[in-house]
Amino acid sequence: MANQVDTSAPPDKPAKKDRTHWLYIAVIVAVVAGVIVGMLSPDVGKSVGVLGTMFVALIKMMIAPVIFCTIVLGIGSVRKAATVGKVGGLAFLYFLVMSTFALAIGLVVGNLIHPGAGLNLSESTAGKGAELAETAHEAGGLLDFVQGIIPETLFSALTAGSVLQALFVALLVGFALQGMGSAGEPALRAIASLQKLVFKVLVMILWLAPIGAFGAIANVVGQTGWSAVTQLLGLMLAFYITCTIFVFGVLGVILRVVSGVSIFKLVRYLAREYLLIVSTSSSESALPRLIAKMEHLGVERTTVGVVVPTGYSFNLDGTAIYLTMASLFIAGALGDPLSVGEQIGLLVFMIVASKGAAGVTGAGLATLAGGLQAHRPDLLDGVGLIVGIDRFMSEARALTNFSGNAVATILVGSWTYTVDKERVDLVLSGGDPFNELTMVDDDHGVGEPAQDKKVPAPA
Repeated sequence: MANQVDTSAPPDKPAKKDRTHWLYIAVIVAVVAGVIVGMLSPDVGKSVGVLGTMFVALIKMMIAPVIFCTIVLGIGSVRKAATVGKVGGLAFLYFLVMSTFALAIGLVVGNLIHPGAGLNLSESTAGKGAELAETAHEAGGLLDFVQGIIPETLFSALTAGSVLQALFVALLVGFALQGMGSAGEPALRAIASLQKLVFKVLVMILWLAPIGAFGAIANVVGQTGWSAVTQLLGLMLAFYITCTIFVFGVLGVILRVVSGVSIFKLVRYLAREYLLIVSTSSSESALPRLIAKMEHLGVERTTVGVVVPTGYSFNLDGTAIYLTMASLFIAGALGDPLSVGEQIGLLVFMIVASKGAAGVTGAGLATLAGGLQAHRPDLLDGVGLIVGIDRFMSEARALTNFSGNAVATILVGSWTYTVDKERVDLVLSGGDPFNELTMVDDDHGVGEPAQDKKVPAPA
């Protein structure tokens, strides 16, 4: 009788409804409406461009707190990962190399296809953009630039609007907490709570994305006509193709050479997780399932427990490709392409600032704005061009990030001899399917041989 009561308890909990699909639909409608208004009435389209500008201002408002929280907590994740020795060290080194490689791929593809070239929207952003550019060039030489990174006070970096100052303070605080050891745990928990608050505000702002997308797209189409639509579609297509090549070409080859595992079989094994990510536009929604499935696949729990959570903060291949390609698109659309030196500087900034952006819808957009503000503030207004298609690109970002973390788990397991290769072959060939019913258990239905598991007696 007691068993019947226990089994009937869970259904009494009402499931929390996910309403983000309405935002997705609203953005689609807003983009289509913006294109129509821009085509039929260019003057009206130009006049509503201020809506996109205001939305970008709201995103800009969130740059400093987003970067501060993610960097501080990211460094905390490295500290925890390092405590397990070889696994943590190899994982962190791999994440750093692959994120840098993904950023470089985005730059190479962007320089080959020249996204945004020909739109020539510099006149529309000459007002505020010119002022920002003038402020940026007042910094002077290298020493003046370095001096400008140091804020007046520890807290002014979060209010002055300087991204590099916020990044500098975040690094100082992160390493300070690292040095404090267990004494710094309360502060880390407080910053984790602050991060939740920051991202909650960011989510609230993102509900205004349809309005910002409508104004930005209507303004651009009103100035350039149909060419703006084709350029945006071209950027989306190029981004999706680049992510596909990266996953099946780069990651697939590395996985086959190092671990002897087929990327196609791994993708099929994680098919349900991919569907979940597409429906939520966030790789974070599939985090518990990825942990469970990697353990079921044959990777030791300690390795999975270090690589997967750390990878969600540091292994952001899809986000890296997006940040570089989107930056090049904005620069090309505004008729002022980034020089090679500026591209390299942007790449270095993104390597650090992008950490922690995975899994949170909208964090990528804030990081993009932060990178432009730090290196080319005259291009910051161009973020409005991306607002309309950012939601459509978020799925590819999340899927690529997720794939990169799944591959990283197997690779690190192979390097540290903490993966059962025979079991990997068995599971991926369908010999031992993943049991959805045991995923909620503490051991996810794995961790001991199947014959040793206790089977509960029927009630």
